[in-house]
Amino acid sequence: MIRWCERDDIDPELAGTVCTIGVFDGVHRGHRAVLEETVRQARRLGIPSLALTFDPHPRQVHAPEGAVPLVTTLDDRLDRLEALGIDIAYVQHYTLDYASQSARDFIESQLLNQLKARAIVVGEDVRFGRGNEGDGEFLMKVAGEHGVSVTLLDDLTDARTDRRWSSTWVREMLKGGNVECAARVLGRPHRLRGTVIHGFKRGRQLGFPTANLLAEDAGVVPEDGVYAGWLIRSVGPAATEHLPAAISIGSNPQFDGQTRTVEAHVLGRADLDLYGEEIALDFIAHLRPILRFSSVEELLEQMDEDLRHTAQALGVPVAGRVDPALVTAGAADTVAKARAT
Repeated sequence: MIRWCERDDIDPELAGTVCTIGVFDGVHRGHRAVLEETVRQARRLGIPSLALTFDPHPRQVHAPEGAVPLVTTLDDRLDRLEALGIDIAYVQHYTLDYASQSARDFIESQLLNQLKARAIVVGEDVRFGRGNEGDGEFLMKVAGEHGVSVTLLDDLTDARTDRRWSSTWVREMLKGGNVECAARVLGRPHRLRGTVIHGFKRGRQLGFPTANLLAEDAGVVPEDGVYAGWLIRSVGPAATEHLPAAISIGSNPQFDGQTRTVEAHVLGRADLDLYGEEIALDFIAHLRPILRFSSVEELLEQMDEDLRHTAQALGVPVAGRVDPALVTAGAADTVAKARAT
């Protein structure tokens, strides 16, 4: 997928596109219907499909004090667009000045002139232009004046609840730790992405070495608790590795922790050194809330249970604690420091 971030990035030979518009935070099932229709029409017309998306989120610009965290990072959002077959993603830098243009200017200047839209596909709730003055009906009117077709897709709803698929719903579910329902809305597990940092290494001393992420940097983090999921890492330019993991979110009340972290223990593995590596975590099932136990021994018994329940949820063999003496994470750093001194 081609990614453009500036007007100068646009291919001057671009003759036409089928264009869609949206933040697409989470790229949930409702978004997917719009994106898939965009790709279908583009294939039929023999021209590229293009998604116009925005960064930062408009709400972060218009009302930063009430801004909500994004369900997906921009990188993950673009990866999802590519996976759905979008040919070009134009990431529009969103500012108050950009938002001040009229709805007609947005259509004629950006969609039709810059992005060469020959067909436009959007959801029925589309809004754009100064003060969100433009809607689907106005889009059809102005685009029609230029001979450009507009497809307005009805909102999709969940058959179980009759609720509209939305990023807001995903956030609500994650806030309550219901990663299973969030996955139903998204059409896939919720994912966090971040760089592995050094922690206090208490887990390795107890037989549960973990890869730690700072929760504040990881996007929409589910409610504090223990989860079953997958740790995903790249192992080459065309491959990834999915590792079964027990994931803990919280401030570690057992040891009077103050910082909220996300910690992932890969079942049965003592040989991973992930420090400084960007990884992703996919959340599959909520296992239990974070608790403070009466002793470390009681905590260890519960963590053994967590490993069993994680293996069951993921359908993998059960693995117990690892030998702390076999943990290799950080070994290279230790050797380098020793040589330096």
